[in-house]
Amino acid sequence: MNHSETEPATAKRRTWQRDAVRDALGEAEGFVSAQALHAALRAAGSSIGLATVYRALADLADDGSADHLQLEGEALYRACGSAAHHHHLICRSCGKTVEISADPVEAWARSVAAEHGFRDAEHVVDVFGTCGDC
Repeated sequence: MNHSETEPATAKRRTWQRDAVRDALGEAEGFVSAQALHAALRAAGSSIGLATVYRALADLADDGSADHLQLEGEALYRACGSAAHHHHLICRSCGKTVEISADPVEAWARSVAAEHGFRDAEHVVDVFGTCGDC
């Protein structure tokens, strides 16, 4: 059975490159940059290009398979533990990440959007601090 029979029409085509990026991301400890993931793939013998790694990571973030955040101007990714909308508490020192609920933030985001006449509003909330181990 081919993938078009089992996946919705809007799903990204499954490729070996995307699978390799997803697998490497799953093996990485915490959040990782596209460059670091590319280097790990190349060190393992893959011929994958950096642009392909960027595209695959963006696709994985778009479909909920990867978490994405900006830290000091750099995009970082990690395999996502939950496809549902969630937020992170992230240690600035070691990168330890905890998925957190933020119900008051959800209510605030809906309220602010409605107050200004916006619909279908989305948001990203990541809280940075220093964990107890650091």
